[in-house]
Amino acid sequence: MPLNPQAAQVLEVMAASGFTLTGEDPQAIRDAMALLPRPEGEAVGSVVGRTVPGPAGEIPVRIYTPAPMSGGTRPVLVWFHGGGWVLGSLDGSDFACRMMTNAAQCVVVSVDYRLAPEAKFPAAADDCFAVTQWVHDHATEIGADAHRIAVGGDSAGGNLAAVVAQMAKAAGGPALSYQVLIYPVTSHDYGTASYRDNAEGYLLTKDSMVWFWDHYLRNADDSNDPKASPLRAADLAGLPPALVVTAEFDPLRDEGEAYGHRLQEAGVETECARYDGQIHGFYANPVIDDGLAAVRRAAASLKARWQIA
Repeated sequence: MPLNPQAAQVLEVMAASGFTLTGEDPQAIRDAMALLPRPEGEAVGSVVGRTVPGPAGEIPVRIYTPAPMSGGTRPVLVWFHGGGWVLGSLDGSDFACRMMTNAAQCVVVSVDYRLAPEAKFPAAADDCFAVTQWVHDHATEIGADAHRIAVGGDSAGGNLAAVVAQMAKAAGGPALSYQVLIYPVTSHDYGTASYRDNAEGYLLTKDSMVWFWDHYLRNADDSNDPKASPLRAADLAGLPPALVVTAEFDPLRDEGEAYGHRLQEAGVETECARYDGQIHGFYANPVIDDGLAAVRRAAASLKARWQIA
């Protein structure tokens, strides 16, 4: 299928701006991203910033609650932002979190995990698991239901969601009800057809993924650790049901779909949804109709799992 016209326009704007995802100084890129204009998100019932204890100190989180809260508790989605484990922020995922809060009628806890290279693997995964445990243990405090907890994320955040689900399984809890994996990184492997076909020209490039992985991992041995490459886990049985979203013109397409298929083979109820014509980063992009539709699809999958009308 040809490149989606709205995605093509996004690529044109990015190219004209001269903005790049990589460079010698990751902090300079973060600072530049912080200055980019952000779309105004939907109004929600409340947004509260706080910190929760983590393995290396307090972890900032942002808690979104839908309106109205008419008594009782809501299911909760713990969300991990993308950015190659090096970039990304609570502000950068604000639009998506607000939309998901309303569309799924759930509490969303967005996690500001430690970034590489200042905090290399497995710091991000450990932070995300710690917050997920905290959400379970303190669910009542945030108006959430400890028996209806999902994890989700996009790109590196999708990687972290898959990893947290595996960590929770290995630890015997908390029990998770769903995983929302948006074009997830699942394996340190540049040899797939989607890497070959989409190596450059579609926002996320092979070179940028090499840069992200090089900043995240401590050494070559980390590549084989399922906490970095969840596709390499020996057994995926017993993981929570999943939605795996991929994009046609994305280097990560094949590894995301491979993970979805392995989940299915392991007996995990999994929905795989490829968006033809789309690029990495389309999800929750306000100028790409497919991106907004994908958020609504994820919300519908969560509501069906949580039995919300």
